[in-house]
Amino acid sequence: MQSKGAIKLLAILLAIACIYQLSFTFKTRSVEKQAVEYAAKFNLEKQADAEQYFLDSIQNQPVYNLGLRSFTFKECKEKELNLGLDLKGGMNVMLEVQVADVVKALAGDSKNDPAFKAAIAEADQKQNDGSSKDYVVDFIDAFNKNSEGTTLATIFVSPDRADITLDSSDSEVAKVLKGEVEAAIEASFNVLRSRIDHFGVAQPNIMRLPNSNRILVELPGVKEPQRVRNLLQGTASLEFWTVYDARELLGSMVEVDNYLLSMIVEEEVVAEVVEGEAKGALIAELGEGEATPETMSRYTKAKNPLFAILNPDFAGGAIVGAAHKADMNTINAYLADPAVREFFPADVDFRWSVKGDDKNNDMFYLYAIRLDSQDGKALLDGSVIVDAVEAYSERGATAEVSMTMNAMGAQEWARITEENIGKPIAIVLDGYVYSAPVVNGKIPNGSSQISGDFSIQEAKDLANVLKSGKVPAPSRIIQDTVVGPSLGQESIDAGLMSFLIAFILVLLYMGFFYKTAGWMSDIALICNVFFLMGVLVSFGAVLTLPGIAGIVLTMGMAVDANVIIYERIKEELGEGKGLSMAISDGFSKAYSAIIDGNLTTIITGVVLFVFGNGPVQGFATTLIIGIITSFFCSIFITRILIEWFARKFNGISFSTKWSEGFLKDTKFDFISDRKKYYYITIGLVALFLLSLGVRQLNLGAEFTGGRAYVVRFDKLVDAEDVRTNLATEFKEKADADASSISFEVKQYGNESQMRIVTQYKYDDTSDEATTEVEQILYSALKPMFSYDISFTDFRSTQADVNGIITADKIGPSIAQDMTWNSIWSVLFSLLAIGLYITFRFKKWQWASGATIALAFNALFVIGTFSLFYGIMPFNLEVNQAFIAAILTIIGYSINDTVVVFDRIRENSGLYPKRSLKENVNDAINSTLSRTINTSGTTLVTLLAIFIFGGETIRGFIFALIVGVVVGTISTIFVATPVAYGFMMKYAKITKE
Repeated sequence: MQSKGAIKLLAILLAIACIYQLSFTFKTRSVEKQAVEYAAKFNLEKQADAEQYFLDSIQNQPVYNLGLRSFTFKECKEKELNLGLDLKGGMNVMLEVQVADVVKALAGDSKNDPAFKAAIAEADQKQNDGSSKDYVVDFIDAFNKNSEGTTLATIFVSPDRADITLDSSDSEVAKVLKGEVEAAIEASFNVLRSRIDHFGVAQPNIMRLPNSNRILVELPGVKEPQRVRNLLQGTASLEFWTVYDARELLGSMVEVDNYLLSMIVEEEVVAEVVEGEAKGALIAELGEGEATPETMSRYTKAKNPLFAILNPDFAGGAIVGAAHKADMNTINAYLADPAVREFFPADVDFRWSVKGDDKNNDMFYLYAIRLDSQDGKALLDGSVIVDAVEAYSERGATAEVSMTMNAMGAQEWARITEENIGKPIAIVLDGYVYSAPVVNGKIPNGSSQISGDFSIQEAKDLANVLKSGKVPAPSRIIQDTVVGPSLGQESIDAGLMSFLIAFILVLLYMGFFYKTAGWMSDIALICNVFFLMGVLVSFGAVLTLPGIAGIVLTMGMAVDANVIIYERIKEELGEGKGLSMAISDGFSKAYSAIIDGNLTTIITGVVLFVFGNGPVQGFATTLIIGIITSFFCSIFITRILIEWFARKFNGISFSTKWSEGFLKDTKFDFISDRKKYYYITIGLVALFLLSLGVRQLNLGAEFTGGRAYVVRFDKLVDAEDVRTNLATEFKEKADADASSISFEVKQYGNESQMRIVTQYKYDDTSDEATTEVEQILYSALKPMFSYDISFTDFRSTQADVNGIITADKIGPSIAQDMTWNSIWSVLFSLLAIGLYITFRFKKWQWASGATIALAFNALFVIGTFSLFYGIMPFNLEVNQAFIAAILTIIGYSINDTVVVFDRIRENSGLYPKRSLKENVNDAINSTLSRTINTSGTTLVTLLAIFIFGGETIRGFIFALIVGVVVGTISTIFVATPVAYGFMMKYAKITKE
């Protein structure tokens, strides 16, 4: 092997990088443990708040010193290993911006036009039916069909809009509509992001799904799902307010500070508000030194209880002070106290800035808003905004925002700006101040420039905020999944248990089968897991339960390369070559099959990542990264270890006594009986198709729409009793036909947990419908608890409360999209692998045999799920994880096929005078040991996950087990015989 020094250096550097990346996770866990210990000093009811206070207080404090640089707790959290919702608990929400409402708002008074209303209804129907076009295109097509020659311009022309005139063509109007819809979706995204930032969730994730009007929100650890739903679906409120000058309120602030000082001793309620350690004490407790002047006020809590946490040094203009995020709730409590309010003018209201200070993003400004009217309404709201655009200012170094108002807004804006020259006007969205620009002069035409040393991104965000009031773009939840933290912890425990057992079994299997060389591969496998975890952290990947399964599966597949190599080395030794030459030639001859096998699996991983979401993407990520790291470790680390051991001890063993002759020199004639295999294959296909036609599949809510719950009881219950109670309750409460109240009950784990899936009101994704379904579940299941459980506790998903521990809601539109995505993902995988095999082996016959076998493998697993659901003692539901399993099977089973085809190609080159039949049979026989060993190690890992991995992924793992078995068999009895048959018929081969 060339450049061994470079490989060693690369391995060392990679190990150092992984240690560096993983160290942040260990540090954050250490700090969070200290937070728990700190919170334990308080009453039980206050421990959660105290723990959060501790963590908020040190967000921007250095907690990890690496010599050249110190990292704050916030920076460490950003670099730690992220756990998915199924491991941590929390909520996953898919929101869809209602484009129809945007189009209606743009139409103004014309939205009552009959042709317009008909077009909206038809476009809605097309979208519900799974149209491949975007909403605007469907709407325009429908409008042209119903308008009897009326142009779009007549509907959308407006004196407030210069981009559409009566002369505008339909294509020009369509372009404007698409632009307005895009801006509305972007504005909704920014509004949601701001709301989530202030919700107080650690490591939230919000992303707009490409080429769609959907936004995905992940909130780990959230414990109030209904509050989240209300928060995310609320209409954005954009307002303009005049403000107080900080100097006008200075006297009031001093009086409040003195009042609080006198009350700390006298009033218990105030003492509770300020309960907790000062930041300096928290930092000292972490052992990271004292607080710095940049992060601490010059005021102390003992002398200035208000100014110690609301620093007046930042006061100026409309800003009365600044505070750390950890202190904002305390200050809010102070200012809400009726006695404290007496010190301030009656028309003052306080609002926080939407983001932190530029130099210290944990310091938030507090603004003093002036309530300009008795009813508390703002001077102007966002409905007057016509447009807002970001641009670089004339100086070029900073950006500004150009804002345009309609005629009514311009008139009012002229009055407001004339009365407030030299004073700030606060721009407030959802109660947070985004900007407070100073008025330089009267603005008579409603066109304004807002400056404030913005970056271009900040200006763009502000422009989107302003446009959020221009067109209402409400977001509707079309899918949400709530995972209780208790189930999350159970998933972690089950996943780690399965990981450890599978890991140990693979290590033992390799060691006992390949003796010393096997133990060397075990060392490489340990390095592989270490590298895999380090790379996952460095990429910011999220570890999910399917992701853990992906890691374990990767271990089984990682030894595949070593098995191929070792079997090759044994063949070379059998031909009389010396050890050094045998090792070199064994590695060289194995490269082709290893590379092909890994690349084909990566292809399916990429397809999984593109078409999947959430846990499926987590599985795809770990699978892809695991394949890459295992390739590096198998090819390079293993070789370095083997060659080192051989030199050090003058030899190395590649088998034990009992494994030495395993499947050696077999002479099975697989090709002669190929027609029998065809008949068996066709018979199985017919059986599976019949089952799919008669029994069909047990489709999960992801493909049908509906709601799925896992309910935990405080005692053992019978699934039939649960089913009976639900049937009675549904019939009494639901005025619907039988199909709309269909539901399924299945034991989930032990007999105290049941999984309930219902399609009742599946097409209604409103919170009211969800509450109604949960109320029905509560009424039906309440008698099955041994105590009087409340409805609030029943639906809480809390760790220490029985009842609903996970809830999953999927609307019909997302279900339809998932169905098509699943179909396309399987087809794309088959097509991509077929093209790759054609490219690598230069003949379409090989690709055809491989693709037919892969399709058979997929059908076999699908048919098995159809035949045995309701019979097996575990859940055989077809969901996103099942589709991930199908694609994984396609990627895995092609490995076997590629290895055999690669040996056939090699034999054909080495023995051109042999018949094709001889070369094919010899290839299958010579790789048989590798085939059985690879399947064996993979099955060992999968069985460990199946037994110990928990109920949540048992069906997923069962699909993989079936796939591995049939994939191994199909390589020998389907792929190779079919390819051989095509070669004999179409490649003009006359000698069999």
